[in-house]
Amino acid sequence: MGLKMKRGSCVSGAVLLFLVRVTLESQPNCEEVKKVFQLRQIGPSKWLPETPRPGSDLQVCTSKGPTCCTRKMEERYQAAARQDIQNLLQTSSSTLKFLISRNAAAFQETFQNIIRHAENNTRMLFRTTYRNMAFQTAAPIRELFTDVALFVFGSEINVDEFVNRFFDSLFPLVYNHLINPALTDISPDFAECVRMTRKDLNPFGHLPKLISSQMSKSLMASHMFLQALNLGIEVINTTDHLQYTKECSRALLKMQYCSHCQGLTNRKPCMGYCLNVIRGCLANMAEIDPHWREYIRSLEELSNGIQGTYDIEQVLLNLHSLVNDAIMSAQINGPKLSAMVNRACGHPVRKPAQSLDYQPDLYSDKHGLKITHKENEETLSCRRKEFINSLRLYRALYGGLADQLCINDLAAADGLACWNGQDVVKSYTHQVVGNGIKAQSSNPEVKVKGTDPVINQIIDKLKHINQLLQGKVMPKYEKWHSAEKGSGQMDGDDIQISGDCDDEDDCIGSGNGEVKKSFKPSERLPDKTNRHDFALDDVDTTSRTEDGSDSNIPGAGVMVTSENVMVTLITLVSWILFW
Repeated sequence: MGLKMKRGSCVSGAVLLFLVRVTLESQPNCEEVKKVFQLRQIGPSKWLPETPRPGSDLQVCTSKGPTCCTRKMEERYQAAARQDIQNLLQTSSSTLKFLISRNAAAFQETFQNIIRHAENNTRMLFRTTYRNMAFQTAAPIRELFTDVALFVFGSEINVDEFVNRFFDSLFPLVYNHLINPALTDISPDFAECVRMTRKDLNPFGHLPKLISSQMSKSLMASHMFLQALNLGIEVINTTDHLQYTKECSRALLKMQYCSHCQGLTNRKPCMGYCLNVIRGCLANMAEIDPHWREYIRSLEELSNGIQGTYDIEQVLLNLHSLVNDAIMSAQINGPKLSAMVNRACGHPVRKPAQSLDYQPDLYSDKHGLKITHKENEETLSCRRKEFINSLRLYRALYGGLADQLCINDLAAADGLACWNGQDVVKSYTHQVVGNGIKAQSSNPEVKVKGTDPVINQIIDKLKHINQLLQGKVMPKYEKWHSAEKGSGQMDGDDIQISGDCDDEDDCIGSGNGEVKKSFKPSERLPDKTNRHDFALDDVDTTSRTEDGSDSNIPGAGVMVTSENVMVTLITLVSWILFW
């Protein structure tokens, strides 16, 4: 009897020992959890329990058995899960962000250099060919290219206005020094009157309008290009710092760290499970995809269309040549222009030629300034093409971002045991949804409610820049790919671009083949719509003699003295030698 009792007691002890062992083996190993928690610096170690504990206070990482997590740990795990995804997003877009940022800075620097060289070329034109005007033209030239830079780099100013301001300021100087060089120190009132008559007299012919047309197109194209690159950086910065919803944060916590609460620190989520969670969290971001693809297509179209009169490099480095043509056009028509000025402003007081108060040339050649020519016409174009080719590799960034994160970083490889949010399994059995907001209605892991206003705002900006790049909201400028081809003819009110000029145009060609070689030869067409355009033949050339009587001698509209002829000849010789 006693032996039977002893045997029963031994059996009961063995069963109890077995049950204790099973219980201990089924409990999570909190030591491993503690190591990972400290290694990743998720929070202070004092928050970790020494042994597994009931998890009744947990809100997301709930389990039937004991847990290695506390409520504070769960909160820190949730913050860590959000930070992990944000880090992955920033890493995935870092190369693209660097590509756009670097090129935006490089193109801006290139445009600044082009503007500086163009200003230098224009200053050198006056310092070498029109030395007596160099000092007084310094301020108008500086103002012109300041406005050019302001426009290219974002200011909303009118190109036609600052081009016209430049020629308004130039006309009194040309009138005083070239058309009537015997006149010195004309009064400010008379100079202002001459300036105000410039638009009506049209002394420079169609060239101001030609310059304005070329600059409007080329500067707008460069302005739009830089604006588009800056928006690209803004899009990336916005998506890199996405604000996650409460539902998304809980889903990320469950996917990334709830397995740790059960001591499973080395188990990655199943692929289907990961896709559902990340596609749900990035549902709004996926809506950027079609607009981002269109953004890259539109930027490529703009880049391909920046040529000829849309190329800032060609237009600005050729500007001094057109300014020279404009001045010589006015000089050739000097007698007629002088008569028209006399009619509009009266007769200025004349002084002897030797009393000319010549301003010293403060910008002599010792400063080392030279006319800048394009060494390689394709440099800027090739740089844009190389950039666009690199950018095209990121067309599908926002459409495939969730897949990229799960495949490359987050999910377990096929065939391996994985975490499904509750336990370790062989495979994920729930439905896997697609990308975008509409597809999330059946997402078993994340509830997506409505749209993100921040993402909506960036989408609106992409839509707007795409319309600008495609010319849909700029009726004044035709689409970029419709730049002149072949003969150089353009639509609408645009003027034909040319480096040539015939006698009927009342202008003189610059003879500068190097700078103008980027333009295809075509015949320059004066603006026939402007009734003042070179309409000088019908001007009353009657002049007044010293006694106040009128003289109708042909060609007597202006007293063309021998000094005038000599100045003109000297200017022509200097100009020929210079070129």
